[in-house]
Amino acid sequence: MNTILKWPGSKSRIMPEINKHLPEGYRLVEPFAGSCAVMMNTDFPAYLVADVNPDLINLYRQIKEFEQQFIIVAFRTFAENRSEESYYTIREMFNHHPGLPLLDRAAYFLYLNRNGYRGMCRYNQKGHFNVPFGNYSEPYFPLAEISSFAEKARRATFICADFTETLNMVKAGDVVYCDPPYHGTFTDYHGGGFGETQQYELASVLSDMANRHPVIASNSNTSLVKSLYRQFDLHQITAPRSIGVAAGKGKRAEEIIAVNRPFSSSVKYANPSIYPTLLNEVLP
Repeated sequence: MNTILKWPGSKSRIMPEINKHLPEGYRLVEPFAGSCAVMMNTDFPAYLVADVNPDLINLYRQIKEFEQQFIIVAFRTFAENRSEESYYTIREMFNHHPGLPLLDRAAYFLYLNRNGYRGMCRYNQKGHFNVPFGNYSEPYFPLAEISSFAEKARRATFICADFTETLNMVKAGDVVYCDPPYHGTFTDYHGGGFGETQQYELASVLSDMANRHPVIASNSNTSLVKSLYRQFDLHQITAPRSIGVAAGKGKRAEEIIAVNRPFSSSVKYANPSIYPTLLNEVLP
C-alpha cells in the first residue's frame, strides 16, 4: 500500500521482506515513524508510532482526528500554489509563523513534501525546512492514501518522542520494529542528527529488549551495523534507492534486516476475542 508522503528510504517496496520477519502481537511499536509504510502494510490490532519530528507527528494526528477538514485545507493548498514562487511562499509561512494553526501546518507539510525535491525532509540548524522546489509538472495529491491512513490510524497512537522514550513504553505482547536513519547516509533530517553514538545506543537498547520482546531492525549493510547487531539473525536484502546511493551503484543498495525473538517460534495470539481487553492494557 502506498503512503501519504514521498519518503526516501520508504519501506513500501520491501514490505514482503519485512513481513517475513514480523511475528503477530498485540501492538507494533515503531520509534521511527517515517512514512508509516510499515503500519500501512501490516495488520496489528494496535500501533504505537513515534518520531522526533513534530511536523511529521502533527500531520498524522491531524489526519486521524480531522480527516475531512484536512483534505479540504490540503487540496486547496495544492490547487492554489502551483508555481515555484508559491512553493517558497508556503515554505516561508511554514518556517516563520509559529502561530500557524496545526491543521494548516499539517497541510503545508504535505504540500512541501509533495512539491519539494524528491520528497526530502530536511531542516537547517535553526529548525527551518529548507528543501528546494522539486519542479514537478503535476504534483500528486494523495487523496486515496489519506483516506486509507485515517482508517488505519484509528488503531494507532502517535507521539513525538525519541527512540529511548518510545522504547521505554514497550509492554508485554508488543513487537518492536526500528527503521532509524541509516548508518553512512544522510542523518540530519531533524534535530541534532543521528550519528554513530546514536547507532550504538539504539543497538544496545534493542539487544537488551530482545530478551523479552520480538525485535526487528533495518539498517545499512555496513561492518559497523553487522557488529552492533551480531547477536541478531542478519538477513541481507537489496532495496531500491533514489537518494544517497554511491555513484556507479545505480538505484539499489544493500540493507540488513536484523531479527531477534525471545521465543523459539513466532509470537502468536490465536484468540482474537481477547484483543479488546489486552488493548486496554497496552495502549498508552
